[in-house]
Amino acid sequence: MAAQETKEEEEVERIFKRYREQYFKSQPTDVLLITLPKSGTTWLKALIFSIVNRTRYDNSNHPLLTQSPHVCVPFLDVDLFCATPVPAIENMPSPRLFACHIPYTSLPESIISSGCRIVYICRNPKDVFTSLWHFSCKVRTSINDLPPLSLDDTFDLFCKGVSPFGPFWDHVLGYWKASLQWPNRVLFLNYEEMKKEHLVHVNRLADFLDHPFSLEEDKEGVVQEIIRLCSFENLRNLEVNKTGRTLIGGANQNSVVIENSVFFREGKVGDSENLLTAQMNDLLDQIMKEKLDDSHFSF
Repeated sequence: MAAQETKEEEEVERIFKRYREQYFKSQPTDVLLITLPKSGTTWLKALIFSIVNRTRYDNSNHPLLTQSPHVCVPFLDVDLFCATPVPAIENMPSPRLFACHIPYTSLPESIISSGCRIVYICRNPKDVFTSLWHFSCKVRTSINDLPPLSLDDTFDLFCKGVSPFGPFWDHVLGYWKASLQWPNRVLFLNYEEMKKEHLVHVNRLADFLDHPFSLEEDKEGVVQEIIRLCSFENLRNLEVNKTGRTLIGGANQNSVVIENSVFFREGKVGDSENLLTAQMNDLLDQIMKEKLDDSHFSF
């Protein structure tokens, strides 16, 4: 399994290198949502899209009613630059909204130099692992007709930092440090805090995106409506996300069609309590303390 993971990492880096050097030229108005998988990506895609486009759509014609958030905000690394041919994204209207799982050190140089906005959300590593394991098992059994992943083996790889996007701690710290260095360009969000105080952080997100809510919008309930529309419960119960499917991986022979329902399992804080043993909990606590101790960052 480790050899397979190494091959996946090499393939991901090949893709990163391909579009870094040849295809992607960032624009100052671009917005990039960057996450580790299963850290709130679907939720944040919906929020960012709704905030930026709130004057274009009302409740009757909103794209989120008929499309997955992954269609509204495509993955830069998976959907666009894995497509054949690579789409002409320079013609997309501004602001261009993208998402990716790329580590900070692997970002295209134009993203750093353009001054575009980066939104990053982190989640407690125990819940990230739990959600990722469930998701991976579903994808393996429903799409690839493979047996579920071993929990112990997968946990061991996670603790060793074996992942297509690098170790959990390196990924988080890369964007944490960037947010401290360039707070006007990199917004660092916490999944658990957003779950606790929706209104505060949605307003903070809108301000960062240069689409602040007006007093009139606040009085008219626009903010609350976006929070309701993009809530995990509402998105999960939309027909498009119960029965619909989304093409992941761009238009090429390696792309896959995934049922939208796979992206909606629990969305809860602390769900790892239902999966991880006491020994697993203690080991992750120890690893995170060792890896994050000198950074002044903690969960």
